[in-house]
Amino acid sequence: MDPASVLEGLDDEQRAVAESLEGPLMVLAGAGTGKTRAITHRIAYGVLTGAHDPRRTLAVTFTNRAAGELRTRLRSLGADGVQARTFHAAALRQLRYFWPRISDRAFPDLMPSKAALVASALSANDLSPDTSLVRDVSGDIEWARVNFLDQHSLASTSTTRALSLEPPVLARVLGDYEQAKSDRGVIDFEDVMLVLVGALSTDDSIAREVRTAYRWLTVDEYQDVNPVQHTLLKLWLGDRDDLCVVGDPSQTIYSFTGARSSYLIDFPQEFIGATTVRLVRCYRCAPEIVELANGVIHAGTSSRNAVTLTSQRPSSAAPEVTVFDDDVSEASAVAAKIKASIDSGVRPRDIAVLYRINAQQVEIESALAQAAIPMTLRGSERFFERGEVREAITRLRGAARAVGAEDASSASDVARAVADVLSAMGWSNEQPTTTGAVRERWESLAAIVELARESGAADLAAFVSFLDDRAAVQFAPVADGVTLASIHSAKGLEWREVFLIGCSDGLIPLQHAETAEQLEEERRLLYVAVTRAERALHLSWARARQPGGRATRQISRFLLRLAALPGVDQPSVRRGDGGRAGKKRTRRGPATCRTCGKALVTAGERTIGRCQVCPATFDEGFLEELKDWRLEHARNRSVPAYVVFTDATLIAIAEQLPTDADSLSAIPGVGPSKLELYGEEIVDLVRTRT
Repeated sequence: MDPASVLEGLDDEQRAVAESLEGPLMVLAGAGTGKTRAITHRIAYGVLTGAHDPRRTLAVTFTNRAAGELRTRLRSLGADGVQARTFHAAALRQLRYFWPRISDRAFPDLMPSKAALVASALSANDLSPDTSLVRDVSGDIEWARVNFLDQHSLASTSTTRALSLEPPVLARVLGDYEQAKSDRGVIDFEDVMLVLVGALSTDDSIAREVRTAYRWLTVDEYQDVNPVQHTLLKLWLGDRDDLCVVGDPSQTIYSFTGARSSYLIDFPQEFIGATTVRLVRCYRCAPEIVELANGVIHAGTSSRNAVTLTSQRPSSAAPEVTVFDDDVSEASAVAAKIKASIDSGVRPRDIAVLYRINAQQVEIESALAQAAIPMTLRGSERFFERGEVREAITRLRGAARAVGAEDASSASDVARAVADVLSAMGWSNEQPTTTGAVRERWESLAAIVELARESGAADLAAFVSFLDDRAAVQFAPVADGVTLASIHSAKGLEWREVFLIGCSDGLIPLQHAETAEQLEEERRLLYVAVTRAERALHLSWARARQPGGRATRQISRFLLRLAALPGVDQPSVRRGDGGRAGKKRTRRGPATCRTCGKALVTAGERTIGRCQVCPATFDEGFLEELKDWRLEHARNRSVPAYVVFTDATLIAIAEQLPTDADSLSAIPGVGPSKLELYGEEIVDLVRTRT
């Protein structure tokens, strides 16, 4: 490939990055400004001009997905041989290689999770190892170790971080955790980095060998680097300065893990004479979304180092902020709006619902399931490590061997063949109406079928090889469903349409954020959430948690203050009706079980109207009659049965026996459109039965 062709299509700032091949380089890249394009073209330009040796070039980032994208782009640009890895993957590879020179023992097993040993350490200190405490203590241990704090220094440390336990107690737990690892002969992810740092610091021969192997270094998302990663990077470099770092101080949202944006901000002082390039042209977000993003970040102290974005996209609708009475109404309205977008032609995979904490997922997941909207969840374990995915690949590998080369399928038949194989695992075109494990399993298999359609593989064997390649780098597929994700797990991603729910004080910013530093991190989280949207951004919040609950919430202070900024319009604010337009809502107390009177917690309980532990009161014969009625309508409309009504809604109808339209419409899952389509028939069925 001609080196000059690599520079074609780059804007002036991206080209400046690509042509800066010598010495230290800092790229301040705002959201959606094409930072990955800039750095991959820089690496490729250096390789193609002969300025850089691809075998001695290393690019590091923080997620397997980002590393996979770097490799794919570099390969397409003709920069074969360049290594692109996560920090942990690069460190683990080096540590395994040098291990025989570090220890006379076999390389220890790497723990996939701290949870079991942390729980044991908590129990040893007479602390209850409940799931939330195990999670919080695991996070504290990770933070302590990437900041080079051991058991003794942690006991006396002074920090603004809100630790889950008092420092002396946490120190004892850390000590027991470290002892448990030693007893079992295992290491965790922090050990990989720390042991390698120790080896490079004390063994000059190892350090020289690494520096010979890697001459040119590129670090993506440099604002997320923590102290141990920064130390490792300096050890890789030695006395050289062939380093390119890319990042955005406004997207520093991992301070709680030990990340320090100061390494990015202070880069010119650490590397005197460094070149600085600012990428400001946003190719992702519409002008109205960029205006809101700039307003959010420039309203706080984070603005000192912020990049001011300039949109390169056509104008779109202004972001709107909608207020609802409660979380249930908010979720129902968001689901209705998403369904309208999908009906208008927007693909489900181009839509995301983002939230600050995972507890917010429950209501929106239930609302989407009720509306028969496909969805996918981010933040669970790695895709290729899921049991159903491993089983699916094993079955496909067996099917590929059975078919043989002489019976190879055409590319158009591969997806059908994959679907046939996975049908033995319960796969079907109809998504389940339930949430939880059943839905997650279906989503995994659906993602594999979708990959088969997109892979271009000529036969099953080629598709299995394609899956193996992606599994090797943990390059997970994108399922054709609406994405549900926390803001943290959404970083680095983008969607055509984004719904940001829970925009109230106490959620954004989180109620535990009290110091100025913590509040600024929450502000940056909102900035990250806003800049995930390309063309449409919907913000919403609810005054109360439960229907009929006390309306104590207020809109996020970050959105209120926008009105005072010069040149920034406040997003339009309107009151939502929870998807029940035209119908007057009356306040009522929290939903309670009709049998025992206790409050109903889950969305499924609220749909049925009773606790899961209370006995059912419906007539099974009538429920079967309702299911037969549903099946007839589903066949007439050529849609899955759950699109008419879910099982939970039918059970609620069978138990509550609504005899008029008002009582029928009070059942969750019976919205205005379904009331109009089926209301009269359902009421007639109930009256006939009663």
